[in-house]
Amino acid sequence: MQDINIKITDRDGVKHEIVAPTDMAMNLMEVVRSYELAPEGTIGICGGMAMCASCQCYVTSDTELPEMGDDEEAMLSEAFDVKENSRLGCQIQMTPEMEGLEVELAPES
Repeated sequence: MQDINIKITDRDGVKHEIVAPTDMAMNLMEVVRSYELAPEGTIGICGGMAMCASCQCYVTSDTELPEMGDDEEAMLSEAFDVKENSRLGCQIQMTPEMEGLEVELAPES
């Protein structure tokens, strides 16, 4: 069992230093929800299926992430406020390799 330290900047620009478990098969979107860093009903609307982009975030650290899957790429191609460093939080699993991850939640669209 290993927890990791990540930083999440919420939609109000407030930076939160979070301890996230790596032994619960959680993804970044679920961590944001569990810490209530976004209002209820504004993140993870599709339940983490890469179908709504409500969990879009901007990766601001040099953390190496897994390759983007076809579903994530397709969803981001249709999303608003997409940047080069955009990813879907539901597709970023909390693993020991994510130690030091820093993200900023994209604006609610």
